[in-house]
Amino acid sequence: MPQLHVSRHSLFSPRRAAVAAAVAAVLALAACGKSGAPAAAAQGGGAGGGAPPPPEVGVVVATPTDVGLVTELPGRLEASRVAEVRARAAGILQKRLFREGSDVKAGQPLFNIDPAPYAAAAQSAQASLARAEANAVQAKALAERYKPLVEANAVSKQEYLNAVAAAKTAEADVAVGRASVQTARINLGYASVTAPISGRIGRALVTEGALVGQGDATALAVVQQIDPMYVNFTQSASDVLRLRRAMEAGQFKRTSGADAASVRVVLEDGSEYALPGKLLFSELTVDSTTGQVTLRAEVPNPKGELLPGLYVRVKVEQAQATNAITVPQQAVTRTQQGDTLTVVDAEGKMHKRTVKISAAQNNQWIVLDGLKAGEQVMVDGFQKLMMMPPGAPVKAVPWKAPTPASAGSANAAPAAAAAASAPAAKQ
Repeated sequence: MPQLHVSRHSLFSPRRAAVAAAVAAVLALAACGKSGAPAAAAQGGGAGGGAPPPPEVGVVVATPTDVGLVTELPGRLEASRVAEVRARAAGILQKRLFREGSDVKAGQPLFNIDPAPYAAAAQSAQASLARAEANAVQAKALAERYKPLVEANAVSKQEYLNAVAAAKTAEADVAVGRASVQTARINLGYASVTAPISGRIGRALVTEGALVGQGDATALAVVQQIDPMYVNFTQSASDVLRLRRAMEAGQFKRTSGADAASVRVVLEDGSEYALPGKLLFSELTVDSTTGQVTLRAEVPNPKGELLPGLYVRVKVEQAQATNAITVPQQAVTRTQQGDTLTVVDAEGKMHKRTVKISAAQNNQWIVLDGLKAGEQVMVDGFQKLMMMPPGAPVKAVPWKAPTPASAGSANAAPAAAAAASAPAAKQ
């Protein structure tokens, strides 16, 4: 049997060479994967194992200062002077001499009442005065003629005394006549009704042709002085007592200076009246039905913007808190157990602090006790603490109050995002 001879060239055919090359490539890739795995693991461990940076929280620094305690109370405007124009003379109203709702001056004629009866009475009184004066002249002349005669015993002393008495009686009649003339002139003047004060007059309460002043003094119109205006407001007697005790304890002090006890009027639409007023007085008696104390302030009203009877809010600064600290209202948590806030120390650690709150001024609480000067009070960033373990440090950064413009843009951003996503959803 012939032997089969296989050459070396036939053992390493092209197909076997390709298979060997593929196996070598796979082994090389496996070796690279094993060598790169530890490095990748080392890199991943370094990124995941390092501590994250502490979150930033907004803080404000506690700074003691004197803060004015402004109390806002309900009030009502009232004219500083009110005068009812009444008919002091009886008769028929003939004419109205003013425009309703206009400003009038003191002494300005407003109405005319029929003056004929009073003019006749004045003339009669004048005639009576003339007769009395004539009798007085005659009686005086007779007394003077009897004087030398009684010295010469030409007439008796009794006749002389009678003449002197008659002269004095005539003088008294003259005085009575003059008083009657004055009275008649006054009554005649009442026929022309004038404004008792300067101010704004309302509508006429009677019309021409009406009989007025018959029996009672008929009301014709009302004049009110509206510059300045009075604003009457009430405060709880317990608040007044608490304020006085705080002043006695030294927590508060009375306001002083040019702006002492100044008041501001807040109108019904929420706007603040431009001109400040001043506190005039407070009642000494507490209303037994409401437990309120009435206070009054005077407010200038040169343009007539304020009207009597208008309900307003009154801001009055009655005292000042000494060495008080103000913090934003969002920094304080108020519960039945007390008021607390969060203080961040220099190491970034947070501490709960119980404080004593007095009042709110301009969206800030006045802290009277429990907070020291220079401490950092946390105001913003509370939501970040929910994802942190207890006791984790934070980074304190100065907090800035948001402006209305920034708040509006922040509110507009979600709306814009929603509007942008709406077309995509439709597609």
